[in-house]
Amino acid sequence: MQVKAIRIDRPGPPSAMELRIVTVGEPGPGEALIRHTAIGLNYIDTYHRSGLYDLPMPSGIGSEAAGVVEAVGEGVKHVRSGDRAAYAGGAPGSYSEARIMPADRLVKLPDDIDDRQAAAMMLKGMTVEYLLNRTFEVTSDQTILFHAAAGGVGLIAGQWAKALGATVIGTAGGPEKCALAKGYGYDHMIDYKQGGIAQQVRELTGGTGVPVVYDSVGKATWEESLDCLTPRGVMVSFGNASGPAAPFAPGILAAKGSLYLTRPSLVHYTLTQQEVQASAEALFAMVGSGKVRIEVNQTYTLADAARAHEDLEGRRTTGSTVLLVE
Repeated sequence: MQVKAIRIDRPGPPSAMELRIVTVGEPGPGEALIRHTAIGLNYIDTYHRSGLYDLPMPSGIGSEAAGVVEAVGEGVKHVRSGDRAAYAGGAPGSYSEARIMPADRLVKLPDDIDDRQAAAMMLKGMTVEYLLNRTFEVTSDQTILFHAAAGGVGLIAGQWAKALGATVIGTAGGPEKCALAKGYGYDHMIDYKQGGIAQQVRELTGGTGVPVVYDSVGKATWEESLDCLTPRGVMVSFGNASGPAAPFAPGILAAKGSLYLTRPSLVHYTLTQQEVQASAEALFAMVGSGKVRIEVNQTYTLADAARAHEDLEGRRTTGSTVLLVE
């Protein structure tokens, strides 16, 4: 079967992505063939494309999508042909009309979640699940700080943390993005373009700081994030939207309060099919309950993937974005 797919021969700018015709075969043991209807756009895609995260080249790109299972290989029991399904993580390659992939990444979709929602929420929502539930267990008596609150992960995280009963402080760039995030669970918003993040967090917490900072921005917020933490607080660095943080001496963690630092990724929190299923079910439950709403704020065609990357990196998007397969 021949399908259209985005391919990259070497790392580079958005124009490095090319739409080509590729051949997709039959699924082998433990594999599934899924035809995509909607594909999620995530910041990690730009890391793969630019070379910040190494991929063997030439390569596909994209980490999440939703669609319909067309065939399964030997030994696959939890999904079958005709099932609506979605996935997040695994080897890049979702920017495609269809693909063969390990079936253990796939989960069946509930009837009340449509394909666009699923493509917009799987990677981001499962990321929020492990961040709030397992990397650092957020509880109702805590105040937390979440950077990039108006992004796709941030809008889900604000609602989820609020559902857990936490007080949620967010950061975003500019008054419009701050106002947007306020509608998604954030109790307080800080415009990082105005500076003084740590000072404002201290003021909002009576001088104590927060027990955890979730930081996907990286270089631009690194120092202030550490300064927002209470003694023995946890710095959760899970992205580099502004570039990677500079190397540092571990002693800085002691100097700033015996802090903990972790650099988690979804792949290590979904190592088995059981972990994938449990994380997805927690996400489906949150969305199904109405406590977390998923809204697609931008759509592009698969052929317009380069423009989608330009807009994402240019901070011209909010919330979730999907590529639609025509």
